[in-house]
Amino acid sequence: MNYIKQNHHIYALNEAGQLLAEVKFPITSGNIVEINRTFVDPSLRGQGVANELLVMAYESIKAQSFKAIPTCSYAVTWFKRNKDKHDVLVEGIDLDNPELLYNEVCSR
Repeated sequence: MNYIKQNHHIYALNEAGQLLAEVKFPITSGNIVEINRTFVDPSLRGQGVANELLVMAYESIKAQSFKAIPTCSYAVTWFKRNKDKHDVLVEGIDLDNPELLYNEVCSR
């Protein structure tokens, strides 16, 4: 699959230009991004596409020296499974309740 990588957004389109898969991680504050959306078209589910998206998002976040707060349910689960990727997470994040830290960061 060919992915289009833009600032804080990685996605794939079909030949008709329709969205097939995406991950969004916009800047919320300073050097902090929120991984707030992971989408995979039903026709592609179960093929590892969401994992590929999160790997690419992780690499982008790390390369840009950002820190992340995952609020999308898939991203939270992905980070729980991939403890070796926690280096990009905001310090002190509780993956069982990431919204608490997100609300704290956004209220600063």
